[in-house]
Amino acid sequence: MRKTFEPGTQDDVAIAADDVVLSGNLSIPQAPRGLVLFAHGSGSSRLSWRNRWVARELNEAGFATLLFDLLTADEERIDGETREFRFDIPLLAHRLSRATKWVLRQRGIADLPIGYFGSSTGAAAALAASVDWPQVEAVVSRGGRPDLAGPFLDRVRAATLLVVGGDDYAVIGMNREALAELRCEAGISIVPGAMHLFEEPGALEQVATLAAGWFDTHLGRQPAAGRGGQDEHLADSRAVGGARRKAARPLRDAARGGPAGSAQV
Repeated sequence: MRKTFEPGTQDDVAIAADDVVLSGNLSIPQAPRGLVLFAHGSGSSRLSWRNRWVARELNEAGFATLLFDLLTADEERIDGETREFRFDIPLLAHRLSRATKWVLRQRGIADLPIGYFGSSTGAAAALAASVDWPQVEAVVSRGGRPDLAGPFLDRVRAATLLVVGGDDYAVIGMNREALAELRCEAGISIVPGAMHLFEEPGALEQVATLAAGWFDTHLGRQPAAGRGGQDEHLADSRAVGGARRKAARPLRDAARGGPAGSAQV
């Protein structure tokens, strides 16, 4: 079903994905410069307070956002008991692909440049799904497992940024290995002192700053042909300090969808 979405609005949406319907939340700022679809991590959902907080920061930076459930309520219940869906990257990528197709059929957002923001296993799904959609121009991974997208990595064309916590040693190694397989413009940013969930003071704010900067640079720009440049750097600690001073909207205010100590990613 096609619908017209207006700037400056927030809507609850239903996304048909084959024989299931996925719930989502679409937020469109005034004069949006692009649309970022979120692919949540294992054991999480569209209500992940971390992703909701990052989405709100992206809205303020001028990007529309779509957070949606990759699994149905029944699948989430089964996965909570068996863990059979959370590492099913082909399924998760297919669901993200169906959400992308839905976006491209909706008036008011269909013409926006598209980016993906993936967390944990959702990052692998984002990279895999991007292969099928030239409209997807940029991907940001937060504490992701891009290595799980192995067969797709050398086919990714969307500019890709891998953001990893500086103390998340095992995941840093997995991200570096994945970076070596990418043939697109790509980079890795290490957030000093952060673990996998970026719960440390200022860490998630820095993720949002890095994501907004990446999407600002790459959405709406024709991707470069051939193998792009690759880079690795420590995220600027001054950005963390600046984020800590943004007291108008502290992280705790965003935790209404889950406690600060929630394991959702």
